[in-house]
Amino acid sequence: MRIALFTETFLPKVDGIVTRLRHTVEQLQRCGDQVLIFCPEGGLTEYKGAEIHGISGYPLPWYPELKMAFPRPSIGLELQRFKPDIVHVVNPAILGLGGIYYAKTMQIPLLASYHTHLPQYLQHYGWAVLEPLLWELLKNAHNQAALNLCTSTAMVEELSSHGIERVDLWQRGVDTETFHPSLASHSMRVRLSQGNPDNPLLLYVGRLGAEKEIERIKPVLEAIPGARLALVGDGPNRQALQEHFAGTPTHFVGYLQGVELATAYASADAFIFPSRTETLGLVLLEAMAAGCPVVAARSGGIPDIVTDGVNGYLFDPTDETGSITATQRLLAHASERETLRQNARREAERWGWPAATAQLRRYYHRVIACLEMSNAA
Repeated sequence: MRIALFTETFLPKVDGIVTRLRHTVEQLQRCGDQVLIFCPEGGLTEYKGAEIHGISGYPLPWYPELKMAFPRPSIGLELQRFKPDIVHVVNPAILGLGGIYYAKTMQIPLLASYHTHLPQYLQHYGWAVLEPLLWELLKNAHNQAALNLCTSTAMVEELSSHGIERVDLWQRGVDTETFHPSLASHSMRVRLSQGNPDNPLLLYVGRLGAEKEIERIKPVLEAIPGARLALVGDGPNRQALQEHFAGTPTHFVGYLQGVELATAYASADAFIFPSRTETLGLVLLEAMAAGCPVVAARSGGIPDIVTDGVNGYLFDPTDETGSITATQRLLAHASERETLRQNARREAERWGWPAATAQLRRYYHRVIACLEMSNAA
């Protein structure tokens, strides 16, 4: 197959969406497919054999890591040259709308996928009043597609309830070779704990954005004697978080990737994830693959991954003490923590990227066949 992939974010940006797209592109190329990626310009012209057509864009004022890349005629010319069998639009917002337009005008089969719960993000950036309008815009965009994929059952239900049609589940995936419990390292504990490796070590990995509600980890940190917190990642809320955590044993590590990131997961005592806006929460799967016990909010797509008391702990995000109780319980019972580690690893092993991409390819073939039947009729 020849696949034109439109995404509002790609390398060198680092986040859960980019992680999924990187692995998907790698797997598609291994299957013999050809992928052409349309994304905001980031200096790359190819990735793992896939050609990248970068579109110049403008940084979002409140989120400089993200760029607004507006569609332009060169996209149509590239599509004519590439002759895709299908267009896959990821999180259609700005550039993705161009993908929808050209797919419809050039009669190319169109699939869309939903990865970022933008309507909930508005509440954290002071624009909650725009939520109904955003849902209407999302509905109009996604309903142009023959199929809309979500990464959790909660998001399938959410999109369907807002009038988005033809919704199905794209199964989760994680790199179980890179993320592994065997990477646990004393030297990484020293680094993350700033020289206090024997103290309880709490870990957060992900974007430092207001929507992640990272400030809610502070009461957990303060409730556990001697605990240290490592925040891995970066984002627009970093300065505010540094002020919020001032005077606490919190280490802002910055970005880690590859083996370093996997080692950080494997070396921590607990992975704390308070976000209520997750469509899936890929970092949770990475932590579980690395054998790091998870304490997460029972919200969004997270219950698809974490089974409370079996492979991690879930807490009610409206209960201010829920995350504290769950973390204290985790750290107080070594044998139970070890069982959670083992169960978390077993759960992650069920969700390799080859299987997730094989499922996606079946969806592609279904959408292509639907258009062919429609044209034949």
